[in-house]
Amino acid sequence: MIFQDPPADTPPATEELTLAERAQEFALDFGPRVLAAVLVFIIGWWVAKLLTKLARRTMEARSIDAMLVGFLSHMVYMALMTLVVITAMGQLGVQMTSFIAVLGAAGLAVGFALQGSLSNFAAGVMIILFRPFKVGDYVEGGGTEGVVLEILIFATILRTRDNKRIVVPNAAMTDGNIVNHTAEDTRRVDMCFGISYADDIPKAEKVLKDILDAEARILKDPAPDILLAELADSSVNFYVRPWVKTDDYFDVLFHVTREVKLQFDAESISIPFPQRDVHLHQVA
Repeated sequence: MIFQDPPADTPPATEELTLAERAQEFALDFGPRVLAAVLVFIIGWWVAKLLTKLARRTMEARSIDAMLVGFLSHMVYMALMTLVVITAMGQLGVQMTSFIAVLGAAGLAVGFALQGSLSNFAAGVMIILFRPFKVGDYVEGGGTEGVVLEILIFATILRTRDNKRIVVPNAAMTDGNIVNHTAEDTRRVDMCFGISYADDIPKAEKVLKDILDAEARILKDPAPDILLAELADSSVNFYVRPWVKTDDYFDVLFHVTREVKLQFDAESISIPFPQRDVHLHQVA
């Protein structure tokens, strides 16, 4: 007598059809929502960029300060994108009340985690309100210096003299001293020139005065100062302080320094090197 093993159990075809039907039903029910959410996000993102550009152009056409234009443009873009995300989530069937509650809780948690970013935002608002500088000013702050290109929500963008772009957090800009080199129309150029103790002081004063008189970019009012200010270890030092327009500051500084060296050489006025006399005493 031959015994045969019973055939292995196989899942009924009805169960496979049920899973397929469920998957198809889920795709038909949820797929359009996903598609609608994606379309809402893409179109909303495009509209947000378009409205931001429109708002920027409108503010620029009304001659609003460039500092405010950049700051407010970023605020408009962030507000519009927040609205787009909420609308897209609504297309997925997410309840807005619960979503906003979750968003608020998440925002609180993120706020604690991103305290630095919030301080940068608050510092950006303070810069906008009190205006220690504006776009185009040459400022020193946050451990660096340069021309202000743009003031964003969280950072200020500077361009250095050697054409490097530096992004400085707003909190770093406001935590220390801010030196605005171009806030005023005029600046004083402070220079120091030393001569030897053996040289003729009135002659050196006359050479310095002639150099300043020949420089057309130096202002007559207020008059420049030529002061014998210091009897230093190795030289007699003159403080030369002419006033110039702010845009001419560095040009005058470099030009006058060069002319002083050339004229002192021509008039046999020496610029001494740092030196020290050492006396040796022999002890029996």
